[in-house]
Amino acid sequence: MAEIAPTATPPAPAQAPEGPPRSDPLVRMQAELKRALAKPVEQRRWVMVIDLRKCVGCSACTVGCVAENKLPPGVVYRPVMQEEVGTYPRTTRRFLPRPCMQCDDPPCVSVCPVGATKKAKSGVVTIAYNECIGCRACLTACPYSARTFDSGRSYLDGTPETAPGAIGARAAGSYERAPAFEYGQAWRRAGGKSPIGNARKCHFCEHRLAAGVLPACTTTCIGRATYFGDANDADSLVAKLVGSPNVMRLKEEAGTNTRVFYLL
Repeated sequence: MAEIAPTATPPAPAQAPEGPPRSDPLVRMQAELKRALAKPVEQRRWVMVIDLRKCVGCSACTVGCVAENKLPPGVVYRPVMQEEVGTYPRTTRRFLPRPCMQCDDPPCVSVCPVGATKKAKSGVVTIAYNECIGCRACLTACPYSARTFDSGRSYLDGTPETAPGAIGARAAGSYERAPAFEYGQAWRRAGGKSPIGNARKCHFCEHRLAAGVLPACTTTCIGRATYFGDANDADSLVAKLVGSPNVMRLKEEAGTNTRVFYLL
């Protein structure tokens, strides 16, 4: 009778590489944020760095921003621009998230006829909704098209839920009727009040920063392509990234000195 060959010994499992485990950059940035908040506001320099090599165009940052700030139709603080490059059939797409650039020399501030757009001590360009008259001069002045106008639209426009006496009308639209906490205040759009009729824009989620939490776009980025922190902290992640040789800013020829940087 033929002998049965012995079963081959299975290969040993691959060993994990030595060294400390790689931590999520969000953990590091969160610790750096708390360190920055312990300093006087004048000593901080909030910057955002976006790694275009990691951005996959998923728009999670856009959706996270919309949900965080209860944005209505037509108002987007952080769109993701897309471009097709190459020649068919060798084509691909590249993506560029475009929040407000938070310029150190913002043209939107000087053009506002009532001074509603201001440069805060934190360096963030803000809009005083109660002072804005809706002239939209700042929308035209922004070189990055980073401002939108709240015309009062609703996701429920034209639906049965908005009809008088409709079943569930009171509960419908609770998302849009819930207050947004921009600039540290509770803003309700119900009844045509501000920010309806105002210019609106990204503000680096100042209300979250005040609570010691990173901006919504940073925490929702699935590829960890968005970094945020204090560039005046030499040990911070953003300070090291801003010093990279492959860093660039949009439209530097405009002389706006933006606080949003991109890695190519």
